[in-house]
Parts: sequence; structure tokens; C-alpha cells
Amino acid sequence: MMSRTERGEAIHRREKLQGFSEKKVRIRFWTESKLSKATDVEGVNVSSDFIQIMGLHGEEQQWVQVAVTAAQEAGKILHQHFGQGQEISYKGAKDLVTTMDLQAQQVILSYLTKHFPDYAVLSEEGINTDHTNVPRWVIDPLDGTTNYAHGFPFFAVSIGLEQQGEGLLGVVYAPVLDELFIAVRGKGACLNGRKITVSTTKTLQDSLLATGFTGPYLYPGSPVFHDFVTFSIQAQGVRRAGSAAIDLCYIAAGRLDGFWEKGLHPWDITAAGLIIQEAGGQVSDFQGKPFHPMQRETVASNGIIHAEMLQILTNSAKDTSA
Repeated sequence: MMSRTERGEAIHRREKLQGFSEKKVRIRFWTESKLSKATDVEGVNVSSDFIQIMGLHGEEQQWVQVAVTAAQEAGKILHQHFGQGQEISYKGAKDLVTTMDLQAQQVILSYLTKHFPDYAVLSEEGINTDHTNVPRWVIDPLDGTTNYAHGFPFFAVSIGLEQQGEGLLGVVYAPVLDELFIAVRGKGACLNGRKITVSTTKTLQDSLLATGFTGPYLYPGSPVFHDFVTFSIQAQGVRRAGSAAIDLCYIAAGRLDGFWEKGLHPWDITAAGLIIQEAGGQVSDFQGKPFHPMQRETVASNGIIHAEMLQILTNSAKDTSA
């Protein structure tokens, strides 16, 4: 007879082979190598063990249930169409949008607005409702659109919840990698149901960093290239993979030690910024001011190397303005 763990692994493999073809995606989290039970709440499937691990109840529990299901359902659609030809339009010279961005957004909104009709919404694909005195969902239905359009499997669905600039919930789901990052303010961060923490790397020279370049800052002699060269020399390595949400979550999981980028938007960082903070990391702007979803400069790290990173960016700004 198969053990509970073996049965869970068999089910997981079958679902992967089926391409998540079932009408309702059953969210499963693994805790201490045991398959957790799932419970239905208003048609939403989520792990009861996960809720217990995070110590959630009431409104927080419902946030997680609905946002996770929305992210997984959107991820399922993205995964099903991944690698196929995409109809692409341009919001800017290097800013793509595909039909799948819009389809994934519709899926997410159908869940969020059904369960939280009074909440505001800010989405990359053109939605910005009044958020005065109410929580606001901040959504990127497809972070890493250029990767997706080229068949590069590094992209994610990002759903954050904030109120007056304070992050309440962060959910980032990478469908091809099948990795689900979740954080609730004051309750910690998880990857696929296991608690995560940032790395303990002590120096920049031993660190693996990530960055990104946005269109307005790409021109000959741009300071972003100066920063890239400087960090490449000072750190052990720098990666540029094209999804800020995943890069930031990788810091939370201890896979990366630091990140910097100029020109990010709230939908890029609201969810992942909270996930880093709840994993014990630090997020700020280039001057070291505390994290805010509306900031356009972002430095994130395990906290230990943060001062070193800020010093390099400060020196770089002086060098490039001289």
C-alpha cells in the first residue's frame, strides 16, 4: 500500500502530466513531507495546514484563499498557452503586452471582485480604481511578459494587497516552475507551504545579485550600466533574468542575496516586497528610505549587505553626475 506521501507525489505527478486540466485547481502544499488536507471555502480550494502554519483566521485567511486561487488559475492559463505564438502589442519601445496578459488579468479580477467587491484595484493592464480608505489589490497578471513572448520560462503572476502604502498580503506564483510564494504581514513568508528566510551571506563580495533594466533608462552612457558594471566587479555574480517579482522572491528564499532596479512600478514590487520583508530581508529606495509600493527605485537584500549596496549606488550617482 502506498504511503500518504507517496499518494500525494503520485497525484502531483499526474496533475503535471495533465497540464492542470481539471476545472478547479486544487492547491496543495507540502509540510514536513506530508500532503496536507484541503478544504473548500466558498468554492475556493486551499490548504488547511498552510492556514494553520501561518496562524491565519478571518479576513486574512480569506485573503490568502482567494488570492492564491486567483494566481493559480491565471498561472494555469498562462502555462497552457506558453510556447505558442502570441499576439503582441507595444505600450512602449520595449514594453510588450500579449493577449495572455489580458486573459490572466480577467481571471484574477473575476475572483478578487467577486469576494472583495469593495476593494480597489491597481493593475498593470490599465485598471486603477479609487482606493481612498479601502484596501487595494495591486496586480501584475504576467510579470516577465517579454520572457513569456519568447518562450523563456521565467515569469510569474503577482498579486499584492496594500492599504495606505502598507503591504498586507503578497502572492507570487511562477507556473512553469510551479513555485508559490506567499506572505501575510506579521505572519512570515512561505514557498510551497514551507517557511522561508533570507540568506546569511555577510559581504557583497560573496553575494549573488540580480537586477533589471527598464526602457526609459536604456540609452548609451546610462547610469544603470555603470551600476551594473560596478556591482559585477564587487559581487560574486549578477543575474538579469527579466522578472522582478521572481528575483525579489528569490531573495526571500535565500537563493539571491540582493537586488536593485530603477523604474519599477507598484505591480512589480507590492507583493514581492512584502514577501522579502516577512522573510527577514530589507527593502528600500536608493537613498535607504523604507519600502513603499509607489517608489520607483528599489534595493532589496538579506539586510546584511544592504548598506554596502546603498553605498555603491550613492557613489555611482556621484560619479555619473560629475
